[in-house]
Amino acid sequence: MKLTLASETPVSILRQDFETMLNFSRCVFSLKDNEAYLAAMHATLPDAAHVSTQWPSVLMGFDFHLTTDGPKLIEINNNAGGLYIGDQRWLPQADDIFDNALPQRLLSMFPEQWNNIAIMDEDVTQQYMYPEMCAYAELLRGDGRKVWVCSPEDLELQQSGLFIDGEKIDAIYNRHTDFYLDDHVLAHIWSAYREGQVVLNPHPRSYALIGDKSRMVDWWREGLLEACVDSSLVEQIRAVTPATHQLSEMDLDQAWAERKTWVFKPSARHGGKGVVLGKAMSRKRFAALDLSETIVQQLVPASRVEVEGHELKFDVRLYMHGEKLIALAGRVWSGQVTNFREEGSGWVALSIDD
Repeated sequence: MKLTLASETPVSILRQDFETMLNFSRCVFSLKDNEAYLAAMHATLPDAAHVSTQWPSVLMGFDFHLTTDGPKLIEINNNAGGLYIGDQRWLPQADDIFDNALPQRLLSMFPEQWNNIAIMDEDVTQQYMYPEMCAYAELLRGDGRKVWVCSPEDLELQQSGLFIDGEKIDAIYNRHTDFYLDDHVLAHIWSAYREGQVVLNPHPRSYALIGDKSRMVDWWREGLLEACVDSSLVEQIRAVTPATHQLSEMDLDQAWAERKTWVFKPSARHGGKGVVLGKAMSRKRFAALDLSETIVQQLVPASRVEVEGHELKFDVRLYMHGEKLIALAGRVWSGQVTNFREEGSGWVALSIDD
């Protein structure tokens, strides 16, 4: 399957917006080392997120809508894809903001001591992003690593760690979206990770502290951020993060009355799955929502751009490795949620304009 490139012509974004998004992403990443923030989160973290980590997560994706009031965060993806566009090509990048080529930046995220790497996802060959995972494998093999693209069942737990084809795995580039390793099919992965026998990256701790949608709820809890960072950083985070709340903590009659101003999202799913715009929600659907598992976020309509003669919705993704920007991408689409089924939709390169 070939991934979708909407246009060879880059879509331009303002440098001011780019800098706001980059500064925000770095600010949020810094929370992972904030002792007050860690203390506030400690009781809510699942077991997998308590495992200490040495490296930042690979390709954290920060997704934004651009508005007249500046960029607004929509979601943080713990294992963002979309940079490989097929035919041995990676998505073109804005050369003026990078010192080297994208493949070199991608390789820089994988420490040299990771010699044997498994790129893992559920039922991996059936994944839409399977070609991209294979592209990462080829890139890493060209750097002298041994790489397998596999499903969890392909990895065997032995006394000293995880093995595949008789080789012990040093690290897993994790594309699986069960970030906390809860499913029984990941029990052997969790066992090896817990015992320090394998590196898992992106790792559960980054998702728990940054990527979990519940953190966006926490950033809007009165007093929480104020107790962790200075007022300027609180303002910066909330200026970019739309108001976000747990449905179980809201007045339900008021939430229903104001539903057209909200987006309802499952707290533990990604890629637009299960997302419902309040204006399109029926009373029956509203009543059926799981209150404890539903996040309610201020509606921020996507901006629109013209691409190859089509007016499409548009958002921006920053791919980060800790504080380091690895790549930029735009997505264009039509319909309620981000997908590439409609004519003209897909990934686009970005350029930065002053």
